[in-house]
Formats: sequence, structure tokens, C-alpha cells
Amino acid sequence: MEIEVLKSKIHRAVITEANLNYIGSLTLDENLMDAANIIENEKVQVVNVNNGSRIETYVIKGKRGSGVCCLNGPAARQGAVGDTVIIISYATMDFEEAKSFKPSLVFPKDGNKI
Repeated sequence: MEIEVLKSKIHRAVITEANLNYIGSLTLDENLMDAANIIENEKVQVVNVNNGSRIETYVIKGKRGSGVCCLNGPAARQGAVGDTVIIISYATMDFEEAKSFKPSLVFPKDGNKI
């Protein structure tokens, strides 16, 4: 049996931009991506702590060290600059493998720095 489990979580990042006129996605600082073991184009769930919205989108690379966390396209309607978000990715794996799997958890500091 396979189950879906938490793979990666960036807990309490802060939205730095919201760009309605972009095609779509979530732009993230490459340092955050690396720390959370998230790759470009990976599907993520973005949970907005301020307004309760939950969206699914995909990640694109932002400038390394910039602290960028930008909601793009329609996602930009789900949060404002300064909102706190939790970014989550999941993985499907064998039930037995999942018992010992350890997700990557990141708790950014001010400016979305590691």
C-alpha cells in the first residue's frame, strides 16, 4: 500500500511580493528551496496563516539569498505582502518506508533567511 506523507515544509515564510500579471506559480528563494528539499516545478500547497486560504501551485526558482516568496498569477489574490504562509509538499511512498521517512522542515528567520 502507498500513502501520501509530508515531504517538506517551510513554516511561516512571509510573502514579499504578489504579482497578479505573471503566468502563475510561487517564486521562492533558492536557499529556501534547497533547505526544504523542494525542486523547481514541484507541486506545493500554500496555506495563508492570515486569511486561511489554501492553494495548490508549483514552485519556480527565485534569486538565491533574496528571501523572495512571491505569489504569482491568480495565486496573488490569495495573499498580500506581509502575510505569513506555510508551504507544504507531499510525497507518495510505500507504507513501510513512510514509517521511517523524515520530512525536511524549515523555519525561516526575518527576511525569509535560513
